[in-house]
Amino acid sequence: MCQLLGMNCNVPTDIVFSFTGFATRGGRTDAHKDGWGIAFFEGSGVRHFVDYEAAIASPIAELIKRYPIKSKNVIAHIRKATHGHIALENCHPFVRELWGRYWVFAHNGDLKDFTPTLDGAFRPVGNTDSEWAFCYILQQLRRRFGDALPSQPALTAALRELTTEIAAYGTFNMMLSDGSALFTHCSTRLFFIVRQYPFAEARLSDEDVRVDFSQVTTPNDRVAIIVTEPLTANERWTAFQPGEFKVFVDGQPIAP
Repeated sequence: MCQLLGMNCNVPTDIVFSFTGFATRGGRTDAHKDGWGIAFFEGSGVRHFVDYEAAIASPIAELIKRYPIKSKNVIAHIRKATHGHIALENCHPFVRELWGRYWVFAHNGDLKDFTPTLDGAFRPVGNTDSEWAFCYILQQLRRRFGDALPSQPALTAALRELTTEIAAYGTFNMMLSDGSALFTHCSTRLFFIVRQYPFAEARLSDEDVRVDFSQVTTPNDRVAIIVTEPLTANERWTAFQPGEFKVFVDGQPIAP
């Protein structure tokens, strides 16, 4: 299956360190070599990069590892294809507009016979079960709330219901963001860590790279990293429970 990486922060932060280890799994330390992608929220806009080449061999991925784009919400994905051929249109994350803001979505898993009717504005461009699920989520949100952006508690409740519904069709580990929060659902495996003061050194598991975060942060910074498999060898990561839905705001999980 694929792997997911998300970042949610209280101040704009770059993801170079985490993405460096994550991209290595796209063809070197793991077999996720059927494409990759990453999206950064920046104000009302989104910087969106996808490539059907393996992340380990992609010049675009190399750019991301060297260019510190800062964002409060980031979603990245490395693909091991189960549904849909290897092509740019099937690379996650996917981006759509709803309520005048961009939404970004990525999925790890395999949904069996999930083909609900899509009769609104949201239609898949590629042929993955993931993009179908994303379009269905946005369609159902518009049906429930119309043209009015709901409160975050109402949105969270609706997304929890929808992810539970979709997860009944198979494995549905997913990340979704509108730039204000990072919504996550775990069917099988997700882990997270919150880095905050006092910061310490972190060492990647997949590359010989380490960073002393105390040298590149302020005492007020807080960063949550969410990933399919822990990225570092010397930090304590918290595992999601199967079926758990979590929302991250300003670098920490919030009560549902």
